[in-house]
Parts: sequence; structure tokens; C-alpha cells
Amino acid sequence: MSEKETSTSIELLTFQLADQEYSLDIMSVREIRGWTRTTPLPHAPSYMKGVINLRGTVLPVMDLSERLGLKPQKQTERNVIIVVNHDDIMTGLLVDAVSDIIALTDDDLQPPPEMQSSSAPNVVSSLTLIDERMIRVLDLSSIVVSVQSNAA
Repeated sequence: MSEKETSTSIELLTFQLADQEYSLDIMSVREIRGWTRTTPLPHAPSYMKGVINLRGTVLPVMDLSERLGLKPQKQTERNVIIVVNHDDIMTGLLVDAVSDIIALTDDDLQPPPEMQSSSAPNVVSSLTLIDERMIRVLDLSSIVVSVQSNAA
């Protein structure tokens, strides 16, 4: 087998969050939309900003900065909502700005070092270095699924 056959190519959507760069697998992204004021829901976790109407569908929106334990950001007109679909669950992720789409192979990704407490889910699945920029690849399953279980 050649090297080309053993490493798979993936595309990532990179975005800014609290002056840091993160990314998601482009295959989980359904759309990117401008900031829309949310309707808050009672008893929701603090990182859940509320819900918006997405063409007749009620879409929960989370502040990804706060969800990741970063300093919550002030919402401005420049914020965007990345609509993701994970296990048929649609969720809006509020981020500061979308950067670009990058194509990588598995060989470009490195596992993150074990640095968090054992009870915290590992939300970063891997890291990559592009032009001296360290980009964190988020694991959607540890972000979105735990939101749904908290809401239930």
C-alpha cells in the first residue's frame, strides 16, 4: 500500500474563539449564519444562549467559549453561528468569527497531551500546526451530546 492510501484526507472549518483558533470536521457543518438574537429557556445551562428559529426548526444555540470553559464573549454583530449536525442533533455554536477551510491528512493531526481533570470530557480530539498557528480540532460528540443529556 502506498502512503496515499493509508492516510485519509479531512477538511476542517477553522474559526476564532476567545483569541484562539479551533476547528471542526467540515462534514458536521450544515451552515454558517450571522448572529441572531436567541430566546432564552429557563433552567438551561449558562452556556446555552437559548433557541432560534431556523427556517421553522427550533435550533438550540450554545456559546462555545463558555462551553469550553473560556471567558464568555460579548455578543456582537460580527459573531457567527455554526450550525452543526451530530448524530442527527442540530445545534448552533456561537463563535467569534469563521476563518477558513483547511485540508489535512490524518498524519497532520497529533493527539493532545493529557492535561485536564479525569472527570472533564476531552473536547479537543487532536492538534495541528499550520503556518506557526496551533489549531485545536474539537470533538463534537463530547460537546453536543453532553448538552443534550444535560437538557434532558
